[in-house]
Amino acid sequence: MPKDVGEDSERIYERFQLIVNGPALFNAVVTGLDLDIFGFLSRHPGSTFEDLREATGLLTHKLRVLMLALCSTELVDRREGRYTNSAVAEELLAPNSTESWRHILPGWQKIYYPAFPHMTEALRSGTNTLALAAHPGTEPTLYQRLAHNPELQEALHTSMAAFTLRSLPALLDNPEIATVSHLLDVGGGDGTTARRLAARHTGMRVTVFDMPSVTRLAGDPAATGVERVGLHPGDIFQDAFPHGADGVLFSHVLEVFSPEEITGLLVKAFRALPSGGKVFLYGFNIPEEENRGVLSARLSLYLNVLATGQGMAYPAQDYERWCEDAGFSDVKSFTDLPYEHGLTVGTKA
Repeated sequence: MPKDVGEDSERIYERFQLIVNGPALFNAVVTGLDLDIFGFLSRHPGSTFEDLREATGLLTHKLRVLMLALCSTELVDRREGRYTNSAVAEELLAPNSTESWRHILPGWQKIYYPAFPHMTEALRSGTNTLALAAHPGTEPTLYQRLAHNPELQEALHTSMAAFTLRSLPALLDNPEIATVSHLLDVGGGDGTTARRLAARHTGMRVTVFDMPSVTRLAGDPAATGVERVGLHPGDIFQDAFPHGADGVLFSHVLEVFSPEEITGLLVKAFRALPSGGKVFLYGFNIPEEENRGVLSARLSLYLNVLATGQGMAYPAQDYERWCEDAGFSDVKSFTDLPYEHGLTVGTKA
């Protein structure tokens, strides 16, 4: 670190060191998950190196290298030869619940991060062609191509569902969505959001509208114990939105598309809704003047380098303008929600 620098520069320097060493340490964390080190330490806090060696089956030298990496992240603490999870690891990585980060990170490792070496070319060319070439097919987006690889498609949606569950409470508890009796969940994927909404609001019925290869991951809604969730397989661009709903939800969907495509989808939502119906836009959303947010930055890069070649974590001002352009009135936003999220709501007069 250079001498005679202020606290802000020192903080940025430490951040720099974490960023440039991050790829190796990130993969060490995923390896720790693969070997259930965080789960083991949760069950057996204060374990010795020999305890971990027996539990993982790793050679002594290899485990020594891995534990050096995990302790360097400060997710694992070593004191007097005994290892314990940090409070963060205990909360985020040790549990096996559906919203655990242990289900999020493998998807990022398998799908997101292998594409990022193509970033310079993707941004220069304006396309996602190079990174997308790693996935069989001729379709222009990752989501379409993953229909040819059900195993990887399921890995992506497991990762996405876990992250959705972590950020979902701000949507579930919003008073505006509580007024809806039948919600159309556009791009609702495997039904994670739909099931939580129906369980939270017992008078609400939810219909998931997404590609057939994706809605199949939802299985039989009745088998999940939430009978008020239905499936409507189709193409959200090519097919008409089904009528009968008094609310249309785009949750973690519109970030994927261009402004023109977003406006087109909002127009379709406007046409499908009755008078008084509402549209809800929920997802990554940071104030335009701040122009910083690590989760939003990661998502925006992933979209442009691999997933669709376009889109980003748009600020609320953009969503408000597009809702008004589509015909909605009384447009308002709920910003500064957890995980860099926001919710924009518009009403059909």
